[in-house]
Amino acid sequence: MTIQHPTGESSVAMVPYTGTTLSRSRLWTDLSEGELRRLAVAACRDQDPEILWALTEAYFTIYGASGAKASRHTLRAYRQGLNVFLNHAATCAVNLLHPARDLGPSFLREREAAGKSPGTVRLELAAVRLLYRALRWAGATTDDPFSGARPARDVTAPWDKRQPYREEELQALLAAAASDTRAMLLLGAHAGLRVSELLALVWSDLDFGVRMVRVQSGKGGKARQAVMSETLAQALRALQPGPPEQQLFTISDVAVRKRLRVLCLRTGVPYRAVHALRHYSGTKLYRVTHDLEAVARHLGHSTLETTRIYAKWSDESLKNSVGQW
Repeated sequence: MTIQHPTGESSVAMVPYTGTTLSRSRLWTDLSEGELRRLAVAACRDQDPEILWALTEAYFTIYGASGAKASRHTLRAYRQGLNVFLNHAATCAVNLLHPARDLGPSFLREREAAGKSPGTVRLELAAVRLLYRALRWAGATTDDPFSGARPARDVTAPWDKRQPYREEELQALLAAAASDTRAMLLLGAHAGLRVSELLALVWSDLDFGVRMVRVQSGKGGKARQAVMSETLAQALRALQPGPPEQQLFTISDVAVRKRLRVLCLRTGVPYRAVHALRHYSGTKLYRVTHDLEAVARHLGHSTLETTRIYAKWSDESLKNSVGQW
């Protein structure tokens, strides 16, 4: 399969297309400075979402902290955030290259007034900041309208968001799940894997001898070893094994979320998102060990501050004490 250079000019040779973010970014880094600027300016003039996203993705791949290892979920979230901003820009007749002074704060206030959660607003802000970094990289503008923009303070405590699944809820889900879905649930709830991590697993990542799972592509590209519980080992053995480098699961992250949502509806369990399985893992481990460092190692956290939320979720002493009044 081939794809034409983004200039669309017939003088530009067709290049091999592999479908990776790195191959797509090369279509931009191979341009001359003048051609890169011309293409970015034209995309802003036309407010072309496809070209503007392609430019943003290329910049993120080359200069972002995750580089070419950014997950599909991250890229999809940034693209959705960018599309929201471009819709706003089209509605309000925003000049992308020479925006009004108050564009950044005004956009955030509009999104907050629309009832969007603080997390959603922060993600959209990150996406638009990334767009403007890409435009400055391309030489299309020197403006940075979101540099001083700050979302409203989130008044909800971190431990009140996305509560982990309860023990009885997880057991209900496991009892109703097909074999492959059961393995996915336990990879999240016992091994603490994120969606992107469990979908990246290949058979050679599983060591049944020492009951460990090698996690290839954690958040930020960090690798780690996760303990394989006996229950998880049994669920994985129930799957049809493949060659060492074959992936365990061949579905998308969207399909995983849809499958869990359907399973929750069928069992009457409140849908708390797939990531709440990972929260279950950290919370249960802390209840057993009361060791934040052990939880951090198991989940691959780089700092203990991230892990402290599991101590909050597992601490029922206040509830038990007040409950006796």
